[in-house]
Amino acid sequence: MEHLITLIDHCDDTAVIVAPEVCLSGYDYENFEAAAAFTPHAITRLLKHLGHRILVLTVIEKNSKGIYNVAKVLHGGAEVYQQPKARLFTFGDEHHYFQAGKAQDIVVFEVEGIRMGILICFEIRFKTLWQQLEGADIIAIPARWGKARAQNFRSLTNALAIMNQCYVVASDAANEEFSDESGIITPFGKEIRNTAKEIATLPYEPHEVIKMRRYMQVGIS
Repeated sequence: MEHLITLIDHCDDTAVIVAPEVCLSGYDYENFEAAAAFTPHAITRLLKHLGHRILVLTVIEKNSKGIYNVAKVLHGGAEVYQQPKARLFTFGDEHHYFQAGKAQDIVVFEVEGIRMGILICFEIRFKTLWQQLEGADIIAIPARWGKARAQNFRSLTNALAIMNQCYVVASDAANEEFSDESGIITPFGKEIRNTAKEIATLPYEPHEVIKMRRYMQVGIS
């Protein structure tokens, strides 16, 4: 938590920030109850700290139906959007611990005039979900993507930016088990990958989205 706040402090006052999947707790299956109990306190503290920034992260959350991995979008002192992970990674036994959200709830939403979408880690492997997010200006991908499939992560995030003609902001966990392929990809396919620093940055230029969609017309507006 403290480290995330420190990193937020190093970001521009109006930045769109994407943190790795379940960055506050990790997949500590034995302690999910404690992680879920911590989530409201973490959200409250982050909301007080963010200012005008937009933060996308996922947290462990519990309700009457069970435990979920939920993407949250925080901005302007409020939680402005949430989206439970719909496609669970069965190879990692996520389905034994989490309830799945609904794939049809993965939609484009708007924050401060920016049309955004979220795919959580494994969800980027489903092409139908790419189609559901057509029209987004920025697609955020919080992830904990294994090192053994690092090239898959890089290829899929690059392809998503090109296919959907948008910015993709992919944030993966950075310890030795994971891909270390966090990055930002532009609508033109230019990628900024960050394997040396904790923060990758790139100016968001809305006209680049418009330019690409006019230049290469594939039906996305």
